Amino acid sequence: IPANKNVLLKRGYVVNADSIERGDVKIENGTIMEVGKIIRPTDDFLTLDVAGMFIMPGGIDPNTHLDYTYKNIKTVDDFYYGTRAAVAGGTTMIMDFVMPQIGESMEDAYRKWRRRADTEVVCDYALHMGITWWDDDVEKEMSQVAISCGINGFLINMAFKRQFMLNDAEIYQACMRCKEIGALPMFHAENGTIIDENVRQLLNKGIRGVEGHYLSRPQDVEEEATLRACTIAKQVQSPLYFCNVMSKPAADIIIRKRREGVTVFGETIPAALGGVGQKIEGHNFRIAAAHVTCPPISDDESTPTELMQMLANEELNTTGSNNCTYDSDQKARGKHNFSRIPYGVNGVEDRMSVIWEKGVNSGILTPSQFVAITSTNAAKLFNVFPKKGAIKPGSDADIVVWNPKRMKVISHHNHRQAVDYNIFTGMYIHGGPEYVFVKGNLCVENDVLRFKKGYGNYIHTQCFSQMAYPRKLEGDKT
Repeated sequence: IPANKNVLLKRGYVVNADSIERGDVKIENGTIMEVGKIIRPTDDFLTLDVAGMFIMPGGIDPNTHLDYTYKNIKTVDDFYYGTRAAVAGGTTMIMDFVMPQIGESMEDAYRKWRRRADTEVVCDYALHMGITWWDDDVEKEMSQVAISCGINGFLINMAFKRQFMLNDAEIYQACMRCKEIGALPMFHAENGTIIDENVRQLLNKGIRGVEGHYLSRPQDVEEEATLRACTIAKQVQSPLYFCNVMSKPAADIIIRKRREGVTVFGETIPAALGGVGQKIEGHNFRIAAAHVTCPPISDDESTPTELMQMLANEELNTTGSNNCTYDSDQKARGKHNFSRIPYGVNGVEDRMSVIWEKGVNSGILTPSQFVAITSTNAAKLFNVFPKKGAIKPGSDADIVVWNPKRMKVISHHNHRQAVDYNIFTGMYIHGGPEYVFVKGNLCVENDVLRFKKGYGNYIHTQCFSQMAYPRKLEGDKT
């Protein structure tokens, strides 16, 4: 199939977050031109019969860390390998995090990320901004980067003491500033002070193996930070978004606080949903270290199903990958001191497959719910809907045609990421991308990849998204 040919998809199931119906989709010049029951083919369009397959919006991954250097260790998946893997798995847009150095201006850091990404990405991307330090200049600069750089999400770290962690007063002020400019405060929720003390105590006791990572970060520290963030946001009446919710207690806080009136959103990740926690105990260092991320993957066997059920119930809202990949030799830097293991796991390629297998194939999610949590809700929260996240006339032709009959076994031997291990190794997947279109360009066809570096564009995201900041309807007295 010519990569840039106008295409008519026939006889598929057109899946949006709010509907599923049999129909056809017409793609022309990178845009969805028509969606209907029966669209007549013409000679200038290539017609693909996708009977029995699902025509869905390409995935949107709101949480990646590509080409990222932390403690002088650089991730192995850069913007080319990361977006290439994303598209291979059915994701057609990623959102990465700019993390300024302490004292560095947000705008300077933003320009660095753009230089790294613009010539490498094979799909569209957006950026969030980390608030890695706080003073009056940072507060002023937030509105500047929101407008000039198109950034509407600001990451607040409650962990990583002496690195990125903000104290409660700074979090309060950051949430206040986000509310003023219509941006979404995004949280990494762990109590960094408790973790820091736990690490010190464990090392003093001679506990230096991977088990120290889990002992230093019990679920309590995620639960406490989640509650504290909600409490602070409630004082200033700002919305908030939790990245990588990993435990049921933290998710329960989100549910309870939403019922109490807090505008709060939760994201979980395939590492938490994939049932890989049991691989941690009783394995060699290489396997155990490959699973080290934060908050940690729960070893409670009920957690993945419970988190998936919360997604089905709209109690959690989105799924990111939190893809932050380091090779085995990089992880080995912490072999004799667990606190030196670089944090992070893969997921940008397998996010859609793992959620389909564990969610849809298990009967927890419908295909429409799958679309909501892998694409549409992120598009709405970060204000790129309906250009992204929908199969509608006028939307970008970022489309995955999902074949429920495709089968594969996940392995680092056959994945497209650069990292040398895959935490989902051995997982059987029933269903996967038959075709993936990025802006109308056919990039994946029956596992054959066609990519061009720099094909993706940077997407400016506007503040005051309707989902995070719902406007009062005219005449609404409430």
